[in-house]
Amino acid sequence: MRSLWGSVSLLRAIYHNCRNCLAMASINGIPNREPTKTAPGMTPRVQNGKLPKNGFHRGVASTQQSKSSYEQVPLHTACFTYLGFYLLMILGYINQLFFTPKVATEKFRDGYVPLYDSFEKFYLRYVYRRVRDCWNRPICSVPGSEVVLKDRITKDYGWSFEFTGTETKCLNLGSYNYLGFAQNEGPCADESEECIRTHGLAACSSRRELGTNPLHNELEALTAKFLGVEDAIVFGMGFATNSLNIPTLISPGCLVVSDEKNHASIILGLRLSGATPKVFKHNNMKDLERVLRDSIIAGQPGTGKPWKKILIIVEGVFSMEGSIVKLPEIIALKKKYKAYIYLDEAHSIGATGPSGRGVLDYYGVDPNDVDILMGTFTKSFGSAGGYIAGNKRLINFLRVHSHAHCYASSMSPPVTQQILTSMKIILGMDGSSEGKHRISQLARNTRYFRKRLAQIGVITYGHEDSPVVPMLVYLFSKIGAVVRTLTTKNIAVVGVGFPATPIMEGRIRFCLSAAHTKEQLDYALSIIDEISDTLGLKYSRKPKDFSPIEY
Repeated sequence: MRSLWGSVSLLRAIYHNCRNCLAMASINGIPNREPTKTAPGMTPRVQNGKLPKNGFHRGVASTQQSKSSYEQVPLHTACFTYLGFYLLMILGYINQLFFTPKVATEKFRDGYVPLYDSFEKFYLRYVYRRVRDCWNRPICSVPGSEVVLKDRITKDYGWSFEFTGTETKCLNLGSYNYLGFAQNEGPCADESEECIRTHGLAACSSRRELGTNPLHNELEALTAKFLGVEDAIVFGMGFATNSLNIPTLISPGCLVVSDEKNHASIILGLRLSGATPKVFKHNNMKDLERVLRDSIIAGQPGTGKPWKKILIIVEGVFSMEGSIVKLPEIIALKKKYKAYIYLDEAHSIGATGPSGRGVLDYYGVDPNDVDILMGTFTKSFGSAGGYIAGNKRLINFLRVHSHAHCYASSMSPPVTQQILTSMKIILGMDGSSEGKHRISQLARNTRYFRKRLAQIGVITYGHEDSPVVPMLVYLFSKIGAVVRTLTTKNIAVVGVGFPATPIMEGRIRFCLSAAHTKEQLDYALSIIDEISDTLGLKYSRKPKDFSPIEY
C-alpha cells in the first residue's frame, strides 16, 4: 500500500510540475539568472586596438553584451522531462512491489531504525541502476587527452558488472586536466620520481608533528608568489581544505552568504561551523545584495544582535554550471557592507586569466581585495591537495587552529613535487614558454569548442571563457543514451543528472584541456552533431552564426 500511495503521489507531482512548466512559459522566458554586466570603471585591456591573442583579457566583459549563456528549456521538452522521470519512478515502484532485488540483506536487525533513507535505497536500486553503467567507469591509464577504459558488461540489468578483459582507448572529454599536466612522462613525472628517492613516499604524520618537509615550505612560498599574496598554507586533500578550514574561520553568530551552486565541500564546512547560512541565487548580484541588506537589518536569529562577522563564499568557476563569478561586483558589495570574501578557485586557478592565476588575474583585480583565497592542485596541476592563501595573520592562525593542518596526514612528497614542477612551468621559471603556451591553448580550445556547439544548435550553459562546458540533454534517458553512444565512438564524457542537478537540467559535462588538439575537438564535434540529430538534442532557438570560426 505504501508503494501504491507513492505512485499516486508521483502522478499528482507530474500534474503540478507540468502546470508549472506552462506557467513558466507564459512568463515569456524571463531568465532566472542575472546577465553579466560590465562593472563601473572596468573595461577590457586593449593592446594596440586588439584584445590579447590568448583569448583572455583583464576586464569584466569585452562588450556590453552578456558573455554567459543560460537559454531556457523549450516547453515541450520540459513536460517530457518531468513525464519521463516520473514514469521511471512509477515503474520503479511497480518493480519494487513484484520483484525481489538482487542485493545483500542485513540479518539480525529486528527493532533497529533503518540505517539508510528509504527513498535513497529505492532511487539507487530502481532508477539510478538503469543507467549505472554510465558512471564510475574504471580506467587503466593517466587521464590525459586520451584515456583507456576497462570494458565491463552487466548480465542482470545493472545489479552487478564483470570485466571482459578488453580495453577501449577514448578521447577524454571528462577529466579536470585543464593544462594537460596529467602525464606519466615529461619533467613533472621525472622530478616526482626522483623525489621519491630523496624524500620517500609519505611521512605518515600531520604537518604539526613530523609531516612537514622542505618541499611543503617551498610549495607554500611559491603558491603565495604565484597568487600575489603574503603567505599560503597547503593541505593533502582538496575537499578537506574547504570542509575542515571553514569551521576554523567562522562559528555560531556569524553570517555566511553562499551561492546556491557552491560545492558540497563548502556546504559541509558551513554545517560543521554552526554559522548561519543564507543562500543567494546563482551569480545574481541583486539577490546577493538583498540577502546582505536584509540579514544585516534583522541581525542574529532570536536576539537581533549584530553578526560577529559576515562571510561571502563563492567559486571562481562553477563546476556544474560552467559560469565565472562576477568578482568585481562582489568586491564592491563586500566593501559596501563590510563583509569578507572566501573565494574557491578549485576550477579557475591555472585555467583562467592571461597568466593562469585564476579569476583575479582574469578580471585584473587586486588580490588584497579578496580576504581568503582557496584552491586545489587536482585540476590544473595534475596532482592532489589544496591551499588557502592570504595575509600572514590569516595563515598563521590556520597553522595553529586548522584541523586539516593539525590532524590530517601531510601531502606526500611526490604529490608536492608534481605541483612544484607544474607551477614553475606555468610561471616560466623553467626557462621556457611552455606554461604560456598551455594557457593560451586552453583558451583557444574553450572558445572554439563552445562556438562550434552553438553552431550545432545544442544548448550549453556557462561563460564563453570557462573550460567547463555543460551541454543540456534534459531527459534522464538521454543522459545514458549520449554517454553510451559516445563511448561506442571512442569518446569518454561525464553525464550529470538528478540529484546532482535539478530534474529539469540533465546534462553532459565536457571538460576541455590544453592537451586536446584541434583535430581531436573536430572529431568530437562531428560525432556530437551526428548524435544530436539522432537523439534530438538540438534544442537551441538562438539564431546561428555559420561564419567560419578562427581557431
